[in-house]
Amino acid sequence: MASALECFMEHGYHGTTIRQVAARCGLSVPGLYHHYPSKHALLVAITSHAMSDLWLRSEQALAEAGESVSDQFDSLVECLVLFHARRTELAFIAFSEIRSLDGSAHSEHIAARDRQQGLMNAVVEQGAKTGVFTTRFPREASMAVITMCTGVAQWFRPGGALTPEQLVERYREISSMAVGR
Repeated sequence: MASALECFMEHGYHGTTIRQVAARCGLSVPGLYHHYPSKHALLVAITSHAMSDLWLRSEQALAEAGESVSDQFDSLVECLVLFHARRTELAFIAFSEIRSLDGSAHSEHIAARDRQQGLMNAVVEQGAKTGVFTTRFPREASMAVITMCTGVAQWFRPGGALTPEQLVERYREISSMAVGR
């Protein structure tokens, strides 16, 4: 999977050949097919891993935040920003290659993405309901925050002007404004 991820980052999914992936990981083409029946199966494994990893991290962030809606919101923002800043390649391919997923793999990925969005939706809606957040548009504010956080994978580079932790602090402030906190 790591070799396929590297190739997909360099050449895109459609620009990558199974021979390139096999060479990158030191296998023959038949040897690679022994582990993954197709290039599509590699993409599915990568995108499924990304969504599962993000889900587990998000659930853990919410559990550690406790009952405070404000703390839950901050924890989810932190989780999303750190995931997309530290696992940039994985997050980037999981987002950008949705269009390359076929049939049930596409449907499952969209369901996982919607489930992930549901975590933020629930927190923002609860915050709006209880007056912790003043947004009149909790659903749209939630979607804006998620979009902003996931977009980190498209531009963030280690060694840049900000560390992931500094970016978290800025995104918490910006996200707070989006929800009216």
